[in-house]
Amino acid sequence: MSTRRSFLQSAAAVTAIPALFTRSARAVSANERLILGFIGVGTMGRYHLSALLGRNDVEVIGICDVVNERTQSAVEMVEGKYADRKKSGEFRGVKSFVDFRELLAITELDAVVIATPDHWHVMPAILAARAGKHVYCEKPLTHNVAEGRQLVTEVAKAKIAFQTGSQQRSEFGGHFRKAVEYVWNGRIGNVKRVRIGVGGPSKPCDLPAQEAPAGTDWDRWLGPAPARAYNEVLCPKGVHGHYPAWRNYQEYAGGAIADMGAHHFDIAQWALGMDGSGPVQITPPEDPKQESGLRFLYANGVEMIHNEFEGDIQADCVFEGTEGMILVSRGGISSRPDTILTKPLAENDRRVIPSTSHHQNWLEAIRGGLVPICSAEVGHRSATICHLANIGYHLRRTLQWNPARELFINDADADQHLSREPRSGWKLI
Repeated sequence: MSTRRSFLQSAAAVTAIPALFTRSARAVSANERLILGFIGVGTMGRYHLSALLGRNDVEVIGICDVVNERTQSAVEMVEGKYADRKKSGEFRGVKSFVDFRELLAITELDAVVIATPDHWHVMPAILAARAGKHVYCEKPLTHNVAEGRQLVTEVAKAKIAFQTGSQQRSEFGGHFRKAVEYVWNGRIGNVKRVRIGVGGPSKPCDLPAQEAPAGTDWDRWLGPAPARAYNEVLCPKGVHGHYPAWRNYQEYAGGAIADMGAHHFDIAQWALGMDGSGPVQITPPEDPKQESGLRFLYANGVEMIHNEFEGDIQADCVFEGTEGMILVSRGGISSRPDTILTKPLAENDRRVIPSTSHHQNWLEAIRGGLVPICSAEVGHRSATICHLANIGYHLRRTLQWNPARELFINDADADQHLSREPRSGWKLI
């Protein structure tokens, strides 16, 4: 654990370092290996690391985590995979860091994968953009609405390839992609309603204090979040194989509604043509204890309902239209009537961006100067749906939303929930 003085000195440097190494992204030729670093190597970070280590067109040279055991385990993964190249002298070695800013300062680094807890997504993503590094960042992209807009602005300015990890746009058998295409091309008529099956809202953290283990930089894990004592539910000891429950708590994430909502609401936004916009009204259920049934209303009259289904009409996403419905989940897709899906799309029908690998789509965007399938704007807008749902459940009253201005209408009290003042010393400028 760092002393209070050393922590404050380190934290204060967060706002000073960006200006020291602001630069443009390096052009990468078709035959060059992309040089990657990883920020956060918990369960999801190790998944991404393992997947990308299997590719010959990338090389991992840096690992950063606040838990020493995870960092060292990830370094061993890299060195084990590159053992043959290491013997031949082609491998340049892998460095480990506890401070992601030191990783971003490596000139030869092309891109980073960010798989930290949600409250830690935006700061390293923005600093990576300022350093000219391309970014793959886990979902939900943001902790609050305001920081999402800041991130989108920084990414656009830096002209980097930014991929949000809502991989249902690329993977899971293409079921979600097919659902979107069939909705776009009018197979269920005019869309009237969408039902999304995800868990409930976040709650304040009430975990008891524990002693932080050696090798865990707890101050740095908290970062911009409010100060509190360590608890292993938030930051498990050493290397673990589960998804930690920091996701449940509003100080660090958006609860289950944001965890899977960043996937399923994302598909709904996509299918509704709302990647750059959102709903205009949020109405929570009348029962103050009910954590399902919140309704979003879009300007065109389409309604989206959180976790409220009827009979056997249940799926991750249910699209209801004037001529039928499509039910889609990670395990498959169906329709009512069945004939909606039996007729193939016509050659000139509207199609989604071809992508069967989220990583591949990102790497192709880097090399080709393209926009990935789940850009910063898309990730921000989908995360905003999750934030609006949490605000609706927390305030328990109908809210009017302006998706263009990203503010509530004549509701200063609700607007206060759109941002959070970072802990002293952790504010970006």
